[in-house]
Amino acid sequence: MLRTPHWYDSHVAKFPLFASPFSSHNGSSCTVASPVLDMGLKLIKQVSGSNQQGIAKTQDCVKHRTANVYGQRAQERVLEDEAPQMSETSPSWKTFPGQAFPLGVSEVDSGTNFAIFSQHATAVTLCLSLPERLGRVDGGMMEFSLDRNVNKTGDIWHICIKDLPRSNVLYGYRMDGPRGWHEGHRFDSRVVLIDPYAKLVDGRRFFGDSSKKFSKFLGTYDFDSLPFAWGDNYKLPNIPEKDLVIYEMNVRAFTASESSGLDPDIRGSYLGVIEKIPHLQELGINAVELLPVFEFDEFEFQRRPNPRDHMINTWGYSTINFFAPMSRYASDGGGPLKASQEFKQMVKALHGAGIEVILDVVYNHTNEADDANPYTTSFRGIDNKVYYMLDLNNNGQLLNFSGCGNTLNCNHPVVMELVIDSLRHWVTEYHVDGFRFDLASVLCRGSDGSPLSAPPVIRAIAKDSILSRCKIISEPWDCGGLYLVGRFPNWDRWAEWNGKYRDDLRRFIKGDSGMKGSFATRVSGSADLYKVNKRKPYHSVNFVIAHDGFTLYDLVSYNFKHNDANGEGGNDGSNDNLSWNCGYEGKTIANKRWCKCNIKYCAFIVQVETNLLLQMGHGQFFSTICHVGYERVQLK
Repeated sequence: MLRTPHWYDSHVAKFPLFASPFSSHNGSSCTVASPVLDMGLKLIKQVSGSNQQGIAKTQDCVKHRTANVYGQRAQERVLEDEAPQMSETSPSWKTFPGQAFPLGVSEVDSGTNFAIFSQHATAVTLCLSLPERLGRVDGGMMEFSLDRNVNKTGDIWHICIKDLPRSNVLYGYRMDGPRGWHEGHRFDSRVVLIDPYAKLVDGRRFFGDSSKKFSKFLGTYDFDSLPFAWGDNYKLPNIPEKDLVIYEMNVRAFTASESSGLDPDIRGSYLGVIEKIPHLQELGINAVELLPVFEFDEFEFQRRPNPRDHMINTWGYSTINFFAPMSRYASDGGGPLKASQEFKQMVKALHGAGIEVILDVVYNHTNEADDANPYTTSFRGIDNKVYYMLDLNNNGQLLNFSGCGNTLNCNHPVVMELVIDSLRHWVTEYHVDGFRFDLASVLCRGSDGSPLSAPPVIRAIAKDSILSRCKIISEPWDCGGLYLVGRFPNWDRWAEWNGKYRDDLRRFIKGDSGMKGSFATRVSGSADLYKVNKRKPYHSVNFVIAHDGFTLYDLVSYNFKHNDANGEGGNDGSNDNLSWNCGYEGKTIANKRWCKCNIKYCAFIVQVETNLLLQMGHGQFFSTICHVGYERVQLK
């Protein structure tokens, strides 16, 4: 799928990405390199393990490499100049061993603490870029090498740095460790990796900006901003599950078109959704289910030549980080902090209109693809053997139950904790009301891929006190054939996308024989599936169409797939969509087709269980890598 990241090339693979630390006569010290590009010099400082500050001096001829974090392609070059004594205005940092918890970045009495898990790493380097402090945005980075005897507690690596800025700092890690591919390791010390617990991620600023196609993504943080003002009169909608009418939508596609009538600066943004709340109210829905809003790279398939290298990922089912809101959904290229603030504004406004916010979350895989064409940004380089399911009997290859090249190892204790912490973060920080779990059957597998009858992560989500007010909805299947509709482990909490409802309704409306009984069962609550223990009819989330597969119009226009423009060669999506073209393949005999659309729509909404409506559109979309936007279709 995707090759090695753009910011290093194979012919320079023997060098680290950023300026390598100078070796020191003091084994307890860690060296920090702060490259200054295009100025014919290199600044060096040394921070000793005894917390004394010092400045390394050298008159030798120095060779080092630098990397541009923000450019279209990270420019690697060799500077060969004399390195003079550091000027008095250059930053100097005092370090402490730090603490293991919390993971990520936190403020402590002694400074800014960084903590990251890696069980198998043997060397960890923290990389920092301070564009504002250095008065530049060229991506020059400092490096702090962590001493495993000082900066490691159990499997947590940590360091505390005094007097760092409280915001506008970019950071990542370089990791090294065993190179045994057959043992499941994928360490590469050249790659600067995103902290899995980064609360904000910075990269390119504008969605689909091809001039920044190869931008590097790094973590960032903000301790300067005041807490978001939710307001004295703010309250959660708390809509009973039995009354939910859910509208599935994509944040960007909802208002990206000029036809939205919005100012160009807010089209396709969280603020754009706010402007369209009156429209949502007119539809009669009381919850929105947002396609993925975790940070993702819309250009991931344009990083190497392939049949889909003309496509943009506009849906987002390719997570880079599980805590950070999609930064390019901020208005006017505002960046990650603005995205976080505007996401909260959107949630507050929707709640004020009596509309709940459910997130479509993807914990079954990440953006890092497969072993053939990896896109290493975080987990793979931090501890591949922990974060992903592997076949250790087959040269340590990645298992693929997601259809996307890798499968997150969600029932490993460390990964389970990551998932739970991420969900709690979205509830406590952003006040979301629930989650729909993409390919949730993956979360019902053990580390070797075997199905589990009582998956720890599924139980933990159901029993968690912070998540207790949330709707939790599974897509109860995966790409490995684990179909759990009506049988998903639930602890009387989990609802399910009822795929049997979708299929039986489609068969009945298109006239398949023997479907009357099944149709009646589905529209009256699917008791055959959900009348178990304390489960209720509302644990069935009913739908006829969703973002995958045929649109409603496609169901009455095509017997076969015709989604040729995406470069998949017809291999994407299901081959059996239970559709009928009404006698002619294509967009004709519109009246008859709209009549059947109305029948499906009416049969869908006249029932007692939770319902899911889709932001409907023309044309066939089978892949999450697709043409940008939906066209509105109004059913009358």
